[in-house]
Amino acid sequence: MLSSALLRASSRATTRPASLRALSTAAEHRPPVDLHGIHARYANATYIAASKQGVLDAVESELLAVKASASNSVPFRYFLDNPLISRDNKEAQVKSMMEGKVSDVTFNLMTTLAGNARLSEVTKIADTYVELMKARRGEVEVTITSADKLSKTHALAIEAALKTQIGEGKKVLLSTQVDPTILGGLQIQIGDKFLDLSVGGKIETLGRTAV
Repeated sequence: MLSSALLRASSRATTRPASLRALSTAAEHRPPVDLHGIHARYANATYIAASKQGVLDAVESELLAVKASASNSVPFRYFLDNPLISRDNKEAQVKSMMEGKVSDVTFNLMTTLAGNARLSEVTKIADTYVELMKARRGEVEVTITSADKLSKTHALAIEAALKTQIGEGKKVLLSTQVDPTILGGLQIQIGDKFLDLSVGGKIETLGRTAV
């Protein structure tokens, strides 16, 4: 049977120091990608708060609802954008509209934006938060531009080929669009990377090298 001294020593050896536990917790809630700028500052802080409270998905849904309201409701968009409405008035109205109806994280974000006169930025902050959530889920946005509409078979073949390029565990979010001006071939946007395989792009390249 272990003595009291040995029990204490064993406990100290198997228990991580508080500083290491704090670092581990901080890493656990850190946003999955590094984004910068004013919108990212708010989105990052919101992500960390939502992660700590276990409401990441709920906050995403709520911010998307706010964005949809801003797009579909002229009075709400006017309220967000109007600089003549005082900060105190905006904060009071946000509290009246949202208190008890959304998560604490979304409520705190909206009241903070109102108090900082940045409610007009909420849709861009929502977009940035969604970008963080897509990174968390391993989703990669890919946009294919073609001169003619792609058949379903062709689109599926391209998606399958892309999956081998973006890495294991990633999910391709494929969207397609038509632009006759590229003449033929494809233009591929993968996240922030752009690949021009179009006929128009090749002609433009030849034109530059011929000068």
